[in-house]
Amino acid sequence: MTQRKDREAQDRDARAARVESPLGPGSRSGCAVASAGTRWIARGAFLALAAAALWPFPARAQQPLPVLGFLGASSPETNVDTLRAFHLGLKEAGYVEGDNVTVLYRWGEGRLERLPELAADLDRRRVAVLASFGNAPALAMKAAAKTVPVVFAVGEDPVKLGLVNSLARPGGNATGVNFLSTELVAKRLELLRELVPGAVNVAVLVDPAVPPTASTLRDVEAAARVMGLRTRILHASSSAQINAAFATLARERPDVLFTSSGFLFNSRRVQMVHLATLHRIPAAYPQRQFPEIGGLMSYGPSYLDTYRQIGLYAGRILKGAKPADLPVLQSSKFELVINAETARMLGITVPPSLLATADEVIE
Repeated sequence: MTQRKDREAQDRDARAARVESPLGPGSRSGCAVASAGTRWIARGAFLALAAAALWPFPARAQQPLPVLGFLGASSPETNVDTLRAFHLGLKEAGYVEGDNVTVLYRWGEGRLERLPELAADLDRRRVAVLASFGNAPALAMKAAAKTVPVVFAVGEDPVKLGLVNSLARPGGNATGVNFLSTELVAKRLELLRELVPGAVNVAVLVDPAVPPTASTLRDVEAAARVMGLRTRILHASSSAQINAAFATLARERPDVLFTSSGFLFNSRRVQMVHLATLHRIPAAYPQRQFPEIGGLMSYGPSYLDTYRQIGLYAGRILKGAKPADLPVLQSSKFELVINAETARMLGITVPPSLLATADEVIE
């Protein structure tokens, strides 16, 4: 009896020893606990490593976006459609603003004297490419950027402006588009004469602050002599001067008005079209945005297509192309737009020949 009680006490002590020492050697329950713990630790380590492999680390994996600088003479509010075309060109080259490229915009707000300072600011920010529209912004960028690639769009011969060595082989760090606005002066005057065949006295409104003005006046006066027209030159370099010029037109009553190109006139197109309508003066403008808001007619290069080409060239340079290897493009798309409703209001019958050749007739 006593021996049996001693054996039972020994068995209880042995079981207690196995439970109290779960990791002790030779204990089966200790081995079981250790194995389970090891499996949980191993599984946790595996999951942690897998998560680390799959988790995106932006600071380590993502590279900073390339930065493109854009310099404009006017303001973003007057360039909504053209900037949309610029972004379309970038997209054709594989770039979308905010996704894989950043665009820094600088606007002169009509003050040409600010452009050199704005161009220098973009150059200091070490942008990958500089883009612009217009003679003055292009010249400002070319002067500021000695090594940064430049994409321009100008209305005059870029070789004469000193932007490139030649159209086919630009050389240096600049290339772009020549949209031939000055070369179309005579044709625009010819179309205006065809629309208003009885016209003799032509008022010519120019902005003397715009570089192409001298060549515009030379071409329009030469074309007027050939057609037997008399010209009256008026100048305007501000909104107030535009008002003053139209007050003169209201007194002198010319047969038609010919307006030159320029960022001021484009940005003040609502004002100009309103005044021409108010004083019932048939007017020809250099771009389609004028007849779209009520102007009589326009003839000139497609500015939307030009902006698209700027974006496309800028994108190609971002991908590694060299400006020296990209020939200067020349506009090949020209638009004649006639506002038939405005013509009827002015008592003008649009000739069938113009209706047939117009790219768009606005009813």
